[in-house]
Amino acid sequence: MLHIGTHGFLWLAALSLIQNVEFCSSAEIPDVPSIATYFGTKTRYEEVKPNLLRDPLTVNTSVLRPPPGDFCTPFHVTAIIRHGSRFPTIKNIRRIHRLSELLQNEASRTSESSTGWLDELRNRWEPWYTEDMDGQLVRKGREDLQFLAQRLATLLPSLLSEENVRKRRIHFVTSSKHRCVSSVEAFQEGLQQHWGCHDSAQGYNHEVDDELMRFFERCRGYVEGVENNHTALLEVEKFKHGEEMQAIVMLERNIPFDLFFPFLALLDLVEAAFFICSYELSIKSIHSPWCFLFDESDAKVLEYSFDLKQFWKRSHGHLISSLSSCPSRNPLIDSLLSTEAGPEPASVLVGHAETLIPLISLLGLYKDQTLPTASNYHSQHGRSFRTSRIIPYAANLLFVLYDCQRGPRLQLLINETPLRFPNFQTEDAPLYRDVRAAYRYLLDGCDFNTECERKPEGRGPNTEL
Repeated sequence: MLHIGTHGFLWLAALSLIQNVEFCSSAEIPDVPSIATYFGTKTRYEEVKPNLLRDPLTVNTSVLRPPPGDFCTPFHVTAIIRHGSRFPTIKNIRRIHRLSELLQNEASRTSESSTGWLDELRNRWEPWYTEDMDGQLVRKGREDLQFLAQRLATLLPSLLSEENVRKRRIHFVTSSKHRCVSSVEAFQEGLQQHWGCHDSAQGYNHEVDDELMRFFERCRGYVEGVENNHTALLEVEKFKHGEEMQAIVMLERNIPFDLFFPFLALLDLVEAAFFICSYELSIKSIHSPWCFLFDESDAKVLEYSFDLKQFWKRSHGHLISSLSSCPSRNPLIDSLLSTEAGPEPASVLVGHAETLIPLISLLGLYKDQTLPTASNYHSQHGRSFRTSRIIPYAANLLFVLYDCQRGPRLQLLINETPLRFPNFQTEDAPLYRDVRAAYRYLLDGCDFNTECERKPEGRGPNTEL
C-alpha cells in the first residue's frame, strides 16, 4: 500500500514518467490511440473488428463455411460470450485514485513554477471513477451485446429467428455477476430490437449458473495449485522485474528509483496510467491524455506482461487451469460433444474472460510451439496467444451445428471469425462425428471431480517453473 506524503521520492519518480511528454492539440488527436490494440483483456471489441467502427451492424455472411456441395443448413448454435465493456473493478479504481492523488500533490507543490506537461494533464483530465462503479457494465457494454445479438440474428436468421425470439426457444445462462446479468439482458434486447419485438412482455428469463459460468472458483485443484500458489505465476513476477519492464518504468533515464522505494510500487502506478488510457477509450470512446505516456513499444511490453499472467493463470501454462473446465462439470463442452443438439435452436451463455480462456485452452486453441516465459519476450512477437485479439470485451465463441447431406457438421468461430479446430486444419466445418472422435479424451478421461479434487501436487505447469 502506498502512503502518499510519506515517500518523498515516490511522487517525484512517478511524475517524472510524464515530464517530457509532448501533448498534441485537440485538433491533432486521433479518435483512437495508436496503442489501442495492446490493452489485453481490457481491449475494445472494435479493435478486433475495426469495420464495426463504421457500421456496428455490418455482417459478413461468408464466415459460415460448410462444404458447398454438402447441402448444409444451420440447426443449432451455442454462443459463449464475455460480458461487454465495464467500469474498472474496485482494485483498479483505488490504483487510479492513488495516481490521481500523486498528480494533484505534485501540481500543488509546483503551482508557482508548473511545467507545461503538468498543466496539460491536469487541465485535460479529472478523475471521475467512484468505488460504487466496481466492474459494472457501462452503456457502451450494453451496446456491445445489443449489436452482437443483432449481427448474429442476421448471420443465423433461422436460429435466432423472430419466431424463436417470440416463443422463447433460446436458452440463456449467465454468471451471477451484475455485469454478466446486464450483458445477457442487453443481448436479449438486441434480439428484440432486430425483430421488432419491443413489447416488454416479450422479455426473456435467464438462468443464473455460477457452477457452469464460474467453474474455476469451485475447482480446488486450481484454487490451491494456481490461484493461491505464489509460485504458479513465477514467470510473471520475473518479467515484472526484467529489463523490458524496468525500461518502461525508468524511461531509460538510468535513475535508480529502486534505491528510494519498492520498484513494484512505481510499476503499479505505470499500469494504472495504462489502464486509464484503456478504460477511457472503452467506456467513453475518448483518447485520454494518459495515453501519451506510452509508445507502441511500451504497450507491447505491457501487453506481454498481461498475457503472461493469463497464460500461466488461466491457460496452457498449468494443466489444471484448462482441466477445471472438464465436461462432467462443464456442459459448455459436454453439450457440444456428447449430444448432436439440444432441444433449443440456440443457447447463449454469458460469462467472463476466466470462463472463455480455460475452455479455449482445453480445446487446444492458441497453443504456440514455444511457451511464453519471462526470458523469451523478443521471440514472442508472433505468438498466437494474444488476449488483446482473443478475449476483448464481448469476446465470443460460436459453435454452429449444421444438418448436412453426409451428416452433421460443426464449425467454430471466435469473435465472429472462423477458426479451425487443431486436428482439422483443412476444414472449416468438419463432420460432427469426427470432431467428437478427436475430443474423445475429454469425454472419456477428463472429469471435473477427479481433476479438481486431486491434491495440487502433480497438477503443475506444462514446463518447469
